[in-house]
Amino acid sequence: MNRTHKLSIILIAIVLIALFSAGCAEQQATTTTQPTEIKVGVIASLTGPASNVGKNMWQSAQVAADEINAKGGVSVGGAKVPLKLIVGDDESTQQGGQKAATQLITGDKVDILVGGYSSAVTSAYEQTVAEYKIPFVVTGASSPIITHRADIDTSYIFHHCPTTDTYGQYTTKFIDQVVRPAVNAKLGASADRPFRLALLYQDTAFGKGVQTAVNDTITKEKLNIVLVSQQSFKMGESDFRTPLTAIKAANPDAVYLGAFPNEGAPAITQGRRDIGLNTIYLNVENNDNAQFYKDLGQYGEGAIIESRFSPYTAPAGTIAQAQDTFKNAYYAKWGTYPDMMGASTYEGVYIATQAITNAGTTDKAKVRQALVDLNMPQIIEAMKGGTISFSKDYRESQFDLWMEQLSYNATIGECRPFIVWPDNLRVTGFVLPSWYTPGSA
Repeated sequence: MNRTHKLSIILIAIVLIALFSAGCAEQQATTTTQPTEIKVGVIASLTGPASNVGKNMWQSAQVAADEINAKGGVSVGGAKVPLKLIVGDDESTQQGGQKAATQLITGDKVDILVGGYSSAVTSAYEQTVAEYKIPFVVTGASSPIITHRADIDTSYIFHHCPTTDTYGQYTTKFIDQVVRPAVNAKLGASADRPFRLALLYQDTAFGKGVQTAVNDTITKEKLNIVLVSQQSFKMGESDFRTPLTAIKAANPDAVYLGAFPNEGAPAITQGRRDIGLNTIYLNVENNDNAQFYKDLGQYGEGAIIESRFSPYTAPAGTIAQAQDTFKNAYYAKWGTYPDMMGASTYEGVYIATQAITNAGTTDKAKVRQALVDLNMPQIIEAMKGGTISFSKDYRESQFDLWMEQLSYNATIGECRPFIVWPDNLRVTGFVLPSWYTPGSA
């Protein structure tokens, strides 16, 4: 064998060895990048003023995880991978939220985040989310600043709950179209009598968002509503008699509360029981909460809640069956019924895992793109068009909303909700209670 022939054989051998090594490396890389579990971080308020709702969010997330794991886990690249939830308690404070987010992202190294309730708390740790570019499906914080702010990159943050802009506008239109005519009829006043509305709102991004939405809607829609009093309070307060006294002196036809359930219930109770402010109290959707109904008791009679999921009612149709299944699973595990923020967090876990399935990987950028492109069937809440997707501008999902009025059930000692608006969903009409006192004629 000549020298040239030997060199050729050696070169061929080197090439074969290199190809073999590359194949092994590729196989090893594929093996190492295939996750052994999908880690979803859930940020919730397990302690502090928002703990009533926060615990519901965390417990609802666990119901979703149980269901997903019972079916083998999350599908990634054709294989089923177990889902692991890791909770971070934001303690209802900005500092607690920052600590929880940092631990989940850098310590626990979760693949995606779900949750967030207080807008003030959530907005405080968004910088960390932006810095590490981790996908975050927000299921509770409702201020539009969550995805609208321009001081940081919010492109990895997706909003799966209506914003204060949306439900503030919706509630204000309900007041104008339904409550205002009823009050004028009771007074025997002309149809053009201005409606006298008062606001009592949490002095945070959430509460101020409600206040802004009401003011903007009245102005833009040229509604015949005058704001006779606008009173704020600090998050977590429990004594509202001073601002309620000021509101009563303004003679309102109704009071719109931008409050958490642990604030709204005592505000309404103190208003009616202690101040004698016998009016219609309108509540933001987060108050559609089982504990809220317990805390209100008889004083919730006639109150209004804007809603998209309730522990005690649902619009007729297929969505009602899906909600009942979730409610029963939640009750079987926790012995009580889920609330609205729990429902959206339950869905948030499904959204997060569907995005990972669609991406075929836990790579953060690819999962983010899968959320951008997401178009999945509605789960337990009625969505616009029957699908869950995020808007291209601010990555917000779009819900169908309704208004409920509470009726006291003396047998159980609690109020129960009945849908009164819009007309295609209502089960009964809006009524003014016999004890209702309107504002000045």
